[in-house]
Amino acid sequence: MGKLSVNLCGITLDNPVIPASGTFGYGYEFAELYDINCLGTFSFKGTTKDPRFGNPTPRIAECTAGMINAVGLQNPGVEQVIARELPLLKKCFHKPVMANVSGFSVEDYAYTCEKLDKEEQVGWLEVNVSCPNVHGGGMSFGTDPKAAAEVTAAVKKVTTKPVIVKLSPNVTDIVSIAKACEDAGADGISLINTMLGMRIDLRSKKPVIANKMGGFSGSAIFPVAVRMVYQVANAVSIPVVGMGGVSSAEDVVEMMLAGATAVEVGAANLVNPFACRDIIEDIPRVMEEYNISSLSEIIGGAK
Repeated sequence: MGKLSVNLCGITLDNPVIPASGTFGYGYEFAELYDINCLGTFSFKGTTKDPRFGNPTPRIAECTAGMINAVGLQNPGVEQVIARELPLLKKCFHKPVMANVSGFSVEDYAYTCEKLDKEEQVGWLEVNVSCPNVHGGGMSFGTDPKAAAEVTAAVKKVTTKPVIVKLSPNVTDIVSIAKACEDAGADGISLINTMLGMRIDLRSKKPVIANKMGGFSGSAIFPVAVRMVYQVANAVSIPVVGMGGVSSAEDVVEMMLAGATAVEVGAANLVNPFACRDIIEDIPRVMEEYNISSLSEIIGGAK
């Protein structure tokens, strides 16, 4: 059997498959279905400084080969995550976990990351800069290289663990933002977050989602994700975590050839809760079919 392990920012993963934030809760719900220790790791639900109820309902809209969501970062806040969610997680997951962090100001990000950095279970901090900057007119931190770099630098000052900055695809130049984060000290880049989408109900003639627009995810965005991972991986010297429409073992291998060290699986978990387990089990077959002896050796192999 081929070698599945990869090294992500100094931490070895048994395999490169990671359930993406927002699609796997805090892990223990899925642990009732299968042994989640088969995963490389997982990125837990986006966590903010304060509790958030999220956006008004309806929050979900179906679409061809994907879905649109506008959940709005619903979470119990970092204090409750540390007090309740991580102890429950520790009972069923015995590997380092990826902590996904969101914020609405640079201070928010720094506060939440500093808190989670002290937790033994946390291996990496995945910093989502796709959030609206409340001090910058509501534009996402991730649409401006300077703002993304500012968040990265602030988080790096208060943490010791690897910081992986998660980028939005809703930009004209993803490479300049990735390079700005690298220059500010990021240990890795993860991309892509959801694209911006919308559905309209023909009967009511109104947007399906109360928020009007939301994050478009699912297999339809996979080619865009592969393209952006390829562009960024060829422009930076830090690891890239690829995601966006991944739903099969073949997709994982393709994303790694584009330059991803590890691969997150998002919307597929909402369709099939066993998706990540099934993908991991199928990777050896794909490796054999395409004559791959070690996954770490194919990273960035598409030139």
